[in-house]
Amino acid sequence: MNRDRIEGKWKQYAGKIRERWGKLTDDDLTVIHGKRDQLVGLVQVRYGYAKEEAERQVEEFNRAIREEEEAVGSTHISRPS
Repeated sequence: MNRDRIEGKWKQYAGKIRERWGKLTDDDLTVIHGKRDQLVGLVQVRYGYAKEEAERQVEEFNRAIREEEEAVGSTHISRPS
């Protein structure tokens, strides 16, 4: 995975994240800036989900983004290495 490509497309991803999880603020997304584990944590806190549910939802979102982006040859938000 190319970290520069994710950071370069972060605004696009942030918009999709806000569509999916409207309780996340612009400040939240600024702090997250492509970090999957932080996204999971904020989804868990803002929505009161168990960690496993937040991880499942982020993975589902990531899969949908990946499928969409594969059609145009881009990357996706990945797990930390």
